[in-house]
Amino acid sequence: MSPKKKQAGSAYFIVEDKEKPRTHVLSVLVNNEPGVLARVIGLFSGRGYNIESLTVSETSHESHLSRITIVSSGTMSVLEQIKKLLERAIPVHKVTDLTLVAEERGYEKPLERELALIKVAGKGEQRLEAMRLADAFKATVIDASTEHLTFEITGRVNKIEQFIAIMAPLGLVEVCRTGVAAMNRGPEGM
Repeated sequence: MSPKKKQAGSAYFIVEDKEKPRTHVLSVLVNNEPGVLARVIGLFSGRGYNIESLTVSETSHESHLSRITIVSSGTMSVLEQIKKLLERAIPVHKVTDLTLVAEERGYEKPLERELALIKVAGKGEQRLEAMRLADAFKATVIDASTEHLTFEITGRVNKIEQFIAIMAPLGLVEVCRTGVAAMNRGPEGM
């Protein structure tokens, strides 16, 4: 008689996922109506998925459509599950994994940009150095006094993060970021 196998406590098989998590940009076209954002975000939080960036804006006033751009990380199976869950949501018209589309077309990433407002306090040499660095990063001064500067900078996420890191020792006071806005490259729409 062979020894009995120990049964798992769940009816579901536990499969160890050895795939490396990746960051993807999802574009979700939804009805522009109250509660839609909460339902879409609820799909993520209810399953323990993290949202790294979230941007929402109305894209078509006439047809009452909004576009939600979500940056999230996970294995390909997790990201595919997220996409399928979103596609089944009633107010969702279309879900596009912009990262996969870019890769299929031979690009590393989709077009991505972020806007940040960065306040730096400082006088004298620190103030001059902040202005020199801002010029190198093509950041513009949108507010200034004798004791502070507020910069506006747009670009890829890594550019924004690098600028913030450089400003930290010069008197970084506050940072406000919009989150990633993204779209496919080429002449086709979503």
